[in-house]
Amino acid sequence: MNTNNSNQDLLINPQQTQIPQPDPYSHLPHPVQPGPSPHPHPQTRRPRGFAATAAAAASADNTSAVSSPNASGKGKREREKEKERTKLRERHRRAITSRMLTGLRQYGNFPLPARADMNDVLAALAREAGWTVETDGTTYRQSPPPSHTGSFGVRPVESPLLKNCAVKECQPSVLRIDESLSPGSLDSMVISERENSRNEKYTSTSPINSVIECLDADQLIQDVHSGMHQNDFTENSYVPVYVMLANGFINNCCQLIDPQGVRQELSHMKSLDVDGVVVECWWGVVEAWSPQKYAWSGYRELFNIIQEFKLKLQVVMAFHEYGGTDSGDVLISLPQWVLEIGKDNQDIFFTDREGRRNTECLSWGIDKERVLKGRTGIEVYFDFMRSFRTEFNDLFTEGLITAIEIGLGPSGELKYPSFSERIGWRYPGIGEFQCYDKYSQQNLRKAAKLRGHSFWARGPDNAGQYNSRPHETGFFCERGDYDSYFGRFFLHWYSQSLIDHADNVLSLASFAFEDTKIIIKVPAVYWWYRTASHAAELTAGYYNPTNQDGYSPVFEVLKKHSVIMKFVCSGLPLSGFENDEALVDPEGLSWQILNSAWDRGLTVAGVNMLACYDREGYRRVVEMAKPRNDPDHHHFSFFVYQQPSALAQGTICFPELDYFIKCMHGEITGDLVS
Repeated sequence: MNTNNSNQDLLINPQQTQIPQPDPYSHLPHPVQPGPSPHPHPQTRRPRGFAATAAAAASADNTSAVSSPNASGKGKREREKEKERTKLRERHRRAITSRMLTGLRQYGNFPLPARADMNDVLAALAREAGWTVETDGTTYRQSPPPSHTGSFGVRPVESPLLKNCAVKECQPSVLRIDESLSPGSLDSMVISERENSRNEKYTSTSPINSVIECLDADQLIQDVHSGMHQNDFTENSYVPVYVMLANGFINNCCQLIDPQGVRQELSHMKSLDVDGVVVECWWGVVEAWSPQKYAWSGYRELFNIIQEFKLKLQVVMAFHEYGGTDSGDVLISLPQWVLEIGKDNQDIFFTDREGRRNTECLSWGIDKERVLKGRTGIEVYFDFMRSFRTEFNDLFTEGLITAIEIGLGPSGELKYPSFSERIGWRYPGIGEFQCYDKYSQQNLRKAAKLRGHSFWARGPDNAGQYNSRPHETGFFCERGDYDSYFGRFFLHWYSQSLIDHADNVLSLASFAFEDTKIIIKVPAVYWWYRTASHAAELTAGYYNPTNQDGYSPVFEVLKKHSVIMKFVCSGLPLSGFENDEALVDPEGLSWQILNSAWDRGLTVAGVNMLACYDREGYRRVVEMAKPRNDPDHHHFSFFVYQQPSALAQGTICFPELDYFIKCMHGEITGDLVS
């Protein structure tokens, strides 16, 4: 081997041409080279792993191409199949890793970061066992682990069963690194073995095995049952429960049409011991016919009835339309004068790549465009909020109205209208980007020009249709264009438009509702969460692929305005989706969103999806609202129950709802028989 060859450690791909590199040591004297050649070739390293497989396949293809013209095509097909098998194995590995990380966080109180890898897990486990792990990976043990507390501040449970048990000494596993391994091998290999007499200095006592040996089975079962009460919520905090008042009591002329029905509905709520009621104030009803002509009479009468029942009140500023599969016969559109403007200028609405307009809400592209009778989008929202605050000043002063929720998108949620069933979307489609109105396109061109790439002023042309799957598109598939230079630029601009919209509206809302709590609703886009691209979240406006945290920038803006983040709880099972075709992960999404919000000091609340849950569904929501093993004792500040229909219609299962409310209030003392 040539001793002066500076490139001898390079891994050379046999299918690539070696590019000569300048010698950084050319100014130093070189020893005389042995052998007849004055210019020795760099000695290559034997390829390993996938590189070796690729090299062998390439060599086989070159050999077989001479003897058989069909052999090359067959080899190519085999390589493609192997790639697909590798992708499946990687997806399976990621699913297992996700469940492992979730278990460590939920049941072991391990403070693992949101994007933890195996190095983080190994370091956390080593520190818990009493080892010292430096930032560069150096691992050693200075002293036995302390017995009074864990390394994460979790106090160990002292069980009376551990007393009077003989404790046996055992040898712990010692982590050793083979110095002969290459740096690349260190990332994938850990040597762990039992050390005997030559590692006596690392010995410590481990009572676990000996305790199990001396415990009687009945004693162990009795101890477990005495320490675990899975249905006991009395030790948790009191979480107020609000019920959303069903739509239909206020007509399109802003008149209360059924006062007796309202009183009957509120009586049912009062019997369930709810804390308050949530009412949606519709922009399309109050300012329906003329700009800045507000009709509040129906809501005034409704609020007076709520005041009679001594219930707290939260009000939603609803700047979106209402109607669809869950609305029954109720249909509330945007104001008529806005729809008239939209006939002449359809670009005030969100638009997909095919030019289809979505009238659920106004495009964020007109937030600062004076296209609404001389007003911008955010000025229209501000005037509506200011009118409400002035009209009901007495109810704010008396403390009846405790919070205001600001609608920032379709269904009142902070998201793009990417999943419109009216246009044809069906679950679990990935949806489509909604940025093709002329005002959004103008903003995109400005962003591309500032970046220095004017040709990037376009949306992706390979992102599929509303009901596509990620693997069917060139943009969202594994190693797709979403992670290219253009893809990252576009997705950052797309999500930043959502963040800017929230920032602009909340700035004015904070001014209109000074000293009043403000609430923002964040969606739960949980399908395709177990893919690399998180396609559905991307089209909804959350730049949250596996290598990017898409919720932190949003929560920074919410923190800036001191608002309450209300998360939409799916109530879906937290497991059993391994074979689900949509690769959903409601648990992973909920964990990421809730912990990201709590880490930034946000107050968090919850709201259910429009579905009538069974007992288990309610329990899952309670456990999300009041996490059992959270060392920081986080919990929801309140919860809003959305009902698919009025309580008086009898479609709601009252015993189940009563059980849910008592769990939230901490009144359940044990198992209830279904």
